[in-house]
Amino acid sequence: MAEADLLATILPLLPTGQATRLGPGDDSAVVSCPDGRVTVSSDILVEGVHFRSQWSNGFDIGWRLAAQNLSDAAAMGARPTSLVVALAGRAEQLSSDWLEAFANGLAACCSPWGVGVVGGDLSAGPILVACATVLGDLAGRPPVTRSGARPGDVLALAGGSGLGWSAGGLAVLEASGPAGDLAKSAAGETALAAYLRPDPPIDQGERAALGGASAMLDVSDGLMIDSGRLAAASGVRLVIDAASGGLAAAAKALAPLAGQLGCDPWDWVAGGGEDHALLATFPAGRTLPDGWDGIGQVESPGPVGPGAQLTGLEADRIRRLNRGWDHF
Repeated sequence: MAEADLLATILPLLPTGQATRLGPGDDSAVVSCPDGRVTVSSDILVEGVHFRSQWSNGFDIGWRLAAQNLSDAAAMGARPTSLVVALAGRAEQLSSDWLEAFANGLAACCSPWGVGVVGGDLSAGPILVACATVLGDLAGRPPVTRSGARPGDVLALAGGSGLGWSAGGLAVLEASGPAGDLAKSAAGETALAAYLRPDPPIDQGERAALGGASAMLDVSDGLMIDSGRLAAASGVRLVIDAASGGLAAAAKALAPLAGQLGCDPWDWVAGGGEDHALLATFPAGRTLPDGWDGIGQVESPGPVGPGAQLTGLEADRIRRLNRGWDHF
């Protein structure tokens, strides 16, 4: 099919969104911005780096691309409103069936939040690459940045019960593929779903902002590496308690699956990425919003400087833990 035919097939499948004033079809879309400001963020999925086509279908990739971008808007305390998507790949990859599935994945993830897919680009390319830019509305509030944490604040997590499951899903795929016995077990299916179609707590970003969050970010590369980024931006030290309810429960739930794979579940909880939980700090004494679980404290950096420290596990185990994902 020609590009125009492919676009004619998929554009009707994309959600319009509450903020859309002019959708796909012209050189640019038009979206409303009542606040007068808009948050903007981009994220990308590259075949062979972020996914493998033999594991992820078009729906999975569309869903995942939307989820990771919506989470970035939520992490600023914004309500995501619009998504612009660019897609490149070989002609045999970008069949009409695959593109329909991709569009349906985008729509399934975006529609519950009133987010419109308002435009983008479609191109031929040597490998499959999907990129999206998300716009968010702050509704008159200041953005919640990474640099606002202060000593004495409480460190909290939203979506913590799902922490580590995406890493578990990747481990299952690497060990047995999508059709293996482990992938078909109850725990394996849960882990695969978390990896292929992450479910970030999008509404909790705005809820945290309304609840007085002093700093926040999206946990995309792993709890320890991302908490270290928040600590560095704020010039503080984050002390994370592994015995806290949410983290301990996540590790306990993952333990049977990790045991079958010869892994430490804490490697997944502390270092596994792509769960897209939200990590935030709140002033001491403030009641945490519903859906947020306290996991530690913010302290002054002291002589060791800013950073993140995990406590509540054996010292040698902490030293061995996976610290997260870094592309370079």
